[in-house]
Parts: sequence; C-alpha cells; structure tokens
Amino acid sequence: MNTNGHKDVIEVTDLRRVYGGGFEAVRGITFSVDRGELFALLGTNGAGKTSTVELLEGLAPPTAGRVRVLGHDPYEERAAVRPHIGVMLQEGGFPSELTVAETVRMWAGCTSGARPVEEALEIVGLGKRSGVRVKQLSGGEKRRLDLALALLGRPEVLFLDEPTTGLDAEGRQGTWELVRELRDAGTTVLLTTHYLEEAEDLADRLAILHEGRIAATGTPEEVTASQPSRIVFDLPDGYFLGDLPPLAELGVTDHEAVGRTVRLRTHELQRTATRLLVWAERARVELGGLDIRSASLEEAFLQIAREASGATKAAPEGPRSGATARKGAAV
Repeated sequence: MNTNGHKDVIEVTDLRRVYGGGFEAVRGITFSVDRGELFALLGTNGAGKTSTVELLEGLAPPTAGRVRVLGHDPYEERAAVRPHIGVMLQEGGFPSELTVAETVRMWAGCTSGARPVEEALEIVGLGKRSGVRVKQLSGGEKRRLDLALALLGRPEVLFLDEPTTGLDAEGRQGTWELVRELRDAGTTVLLTTHYLEEAEDLADRLAILHEGRIAATGTPEEVTASQPSRIVFDLPDGYFLGDLPPLAELGVTDHEAVGRTVRLRTHELQRTATRLLVWAERARVELGGLDIRSASLEEAFLQIAREASGATKAAPEGPRSGATARKGAAV
C-alpha cells in the first residue's frame, strides 16, 4: 500500500521536457493528482500529453522541474514506484502467435503480486477469448488486453493513455464503467483521451494542454462554466432581433441573427432564459425550435485552444520547428 503521507499521489512542478535539437514538448507545467482521483490530460496532437505521461511513468528523466509519484522520483527511484503503478500505452506490442492467456501469463511472471490470469481477463471481458491467438483479436480486443496487463498488479496508480481508441460504443461504455469502479475502489487514475465526452463523464478534474503548457485546469464543470451558454430560437414572421428586450438587460454577452434564427450567448443562463421566456409570454410570441443549453466541454476545449493559440502568436518566443523534434518522439 501507499506509504506516502501526502494527499497528492502525483506531484508535478514546473515540468519541462526538451528533445534533441531543442524542441520543447513540455514547457513548465504544474499540477497534482489526489489519492483516489481521476485526472484527465486533454490536448490536441502535439500538445505534450504523451511526453508528460512518459515522464510520470519514469520512462525518461525531465529536462527540468520535479515529478513525484507516490512520493518518489519515478525515474531515479523506479524500483520503489514500478510495482505500484499500472500502465496502458497507446499501442501495445504483443507476440502475435501467443494466445491471450499465454500473453497475460508471460506478463504476470514479471509482475509482483499479479492477479490470476482468469481474473484479469474476466475484468476486461476477454474471459471467453483466452485461447485465441493475439493476431486474431480485433483492434478493440487488443485494447482490452492492454488494459488487462495494466491491471495485473492491482496498481495504486493507473496510467491510461487513450484507453478506448479502437473500441466501439459498447466497448467504450464498458471500459468507462470499469474505470469508474477502479476509481471508486481507491485507484488513482491519470487519463489521456481525445474523446472529450470521456473526460466530461469520467474526470474529477482535468487539465487542457496547449503547446506544452496548461491552458486551463479544474473540474469539468469549472472549465465549461468559463464559457458562455447558448440559447437558439426562431422568431415568427414579422418579428426581428430589434423586437427583443435590450440584450444587455437579458444578460447576453454575444449574439448572432441569421434570417429569423437568433443565437444568444450568456454567462447567466437562468437569468437570460427566464427573462426571454417572460417577454415571449407577455408578447404572445412563439419561439420556434427553442434550444437552451450550457456549454459543452468540447466547446470549452475549442475556445480555450483558440485563445491559447492567439496568446502564443501575440507573444512569440522565437523560432521553433517541430522538425527539430527527435524522430519518432511522441508529443
């Protein structure tokens, strides 16, 4: 069990990673993950997610900054960390001629306190595929096998790098449920994903990376609350945007009108929606196709990325080129 007296199971302070040639993939990020928390790292390709996770897993030393997992440096004190973590990489490499059970048995031989093979396979829904050769598995089944290997040692900390890539909708939902169960049982989970609904559904907290920096962090609700909500409706014939009450009184921060379709954005959704509906009732106006919704994590993600890109362009740090990155390096 974890003997680290700190609340934070993962601590990252001013972390930097520079590849040969000078490409800086991780540019001074700081965050922490509490015990039993599911923390998601989001970002576009090249944002620095995989480079960060590799440092947390102890696969390479940081160029600068500090990393602690369970109170230890995962690179310098690998022997103290490795038995307590599970890692699911973006792509696993399995001997294609081995069966599923043989693959897990081989991996278990290198894992202290490993679960029984049958138990590990049942957890990920591969119990009935134990005798099938790896080369005969579908892409989704190979991802499940990756997860089974990550869970073999009953890890305290689980690193999941794009865990549902290649899974169909049913497989994705099943994986989400398993990850929730692990988190609820006390496992600390660090997740990277391209599926924003996955992070929105699973994460206790998240960080959005952009060009190696953290552009936003908080709970999914906090991150989405930073973006305006949306109200869309159609005005009836004979009515125009100017017939509405003053938009400032409605709490509207931005608006667009195309024909009879009106789109309003607001940081005060309840106030705006209530006043709009009161006006419509009193004026006996029917708002066609009325759609009232809070910002989604996807909308927040895209807006934060745009704002971060604008800030980067406004304050350039000198010439940089992805071509200077180490060939084959995952960023």
